[in-house]
Amino acid sequence: MITKKQIIEKLKTVDDPELGVNIVDLGLIYDVRISKDNTVFVKMTLTTPGCSMGAMFDQLVAEAVKSIPKVKDVKIEITFDPPWTSDKMSEKAKKLLGMI
Repeated sequence: MITKKQIIEKLKTVDDPELGVNIVDLGLIYDVRISKDNTVFVKMTLTTPGCSMGAMFDQLVAEAVKSIPKVKDVKIEITFDPPWTSDKMSEKAKKLLGMI
């Protein structure tokens, strides 16, 4: 059985290449759901609507989640509602970026 915890752990291996911090600690992951047929749905955002890394994140997120045994497919929704702010970042990310 696939768990949300497994998916989050895999998503922590995906770093924002510009910031060098993983997308979970950056607060870019808004929701993770698993369907009965083991399709994983990831709702995420980017730091800015004009972020040139959007297509790359689609690929990196899909590859990370598909590496979990029994995952059938990955569907990624990128949203800007609500918009990302640095308040969504973990303490760890803020420390790594020198914000605290």
